[in-house]
Amino acid sequence: MSFVDGIKALFGEGTKTNILIMQNIRLPRVLAGLIAGFGLAASGHIMQSSLNNPMASPSTLGVSNAAVLGANIAIIVLSGGYFDSANGSNWNSSNPYVTVTFAFLFALGAMAIILALSSFRGFQPNTVVLAGIALGSMFSAVTTLIQYFATDTQLASAVYWTFGDLGRATYQTDWIMLAVVSVSTIVFFFLSKSLNVMQSGDESAKSLGINPSLVRFICLFLASLIAATCISFLGIIGFLGIIAPQVMKRIVGEDHRYSLISSCLFGSLLLILSDTLARALLQGTSLPVGAITSILGAPFFLYIIFSKKEKHA
Repeated sequence: MSFVDGIKALFGEGTKTNILIMQNIRLPRVLAGLIAGFGLAASGHIMQSSLNNPMASPSTLGVSNAAVLGANIAIIVLSGGYFDSANGSNWNSSNPYVTVTFAFLFALGAMAIILALSSFRGFQPNTVVLAGIALGSMFSAVTTLIQYFATDTQLASAVYWTFGDLGRATYQTDWIMLAVVSVSTIVFFFLSKSLNVMQSGDESAKSLGINPSLVRFICLFLASLIAATCISFLGIIGFLGIIAPQVMKRIVGEDHRYSLISSCLFGSLLLILSDTLARALLQGTSLPVGAITSILGAPFFLYIIFSKKEKHA
């Protein structure tokens, strides 16, 4: 299909095959990349800002690990899906929403547990991070035990689910992700000034009439909601929530009114480019986009860390 034919097909012109490919396959995939990239970048940005930890993300706080555990329970224990290698390596399920629902509930439940445990320490950033790391390790261990007793088919299905894949997206899932990401991001913008003040410490924020614990709770809950929604529909897309905010903060500064939107836009761009590369590297095969984002992001992130000029007294 030529570029011109593709553009025509988007507007319903051309052959039926071209229209079907562009409107029902390519367009939902691209929209998913734009929305999920935007949302995961926002999630990582807010987690890092509210916890004052540059390494905070859905992965490091256990949200992704919990989603994987939920998906594995649905696929292996409840037989919620299977991997059909005889039919072009396609994902199949008697009820496709079983796995999505379990992944979403476990991811959201994990953050609820972390927030509940952290409430005993007034939502101190270090407590939230340590609780997330501990629970994330436990979720990974339970997932390993479940996979140990799985059949070959069940194990293949569970592993395949963890691969981040924009090809699973439909218009319905795009609308759901868009609703969650849009509402949460609007709330983040309203809290941007409070987040700016909290950079000076909780005591400074309290002296200006801001409740750091409440702001941190709202931010972490909504950030986890975004991550849980995107991960449950698309699988694990690693590193995006770390690299996008870190890059843009170094470009536009720490002011959340500007760094948040720039991080979100860069996250969308990065995910779209990564998905394009994943489909272009091997002809006829689409590689996991989550692996591509990690492969591209990790060296770039290391470069940013070690190229940063230290300030000497």
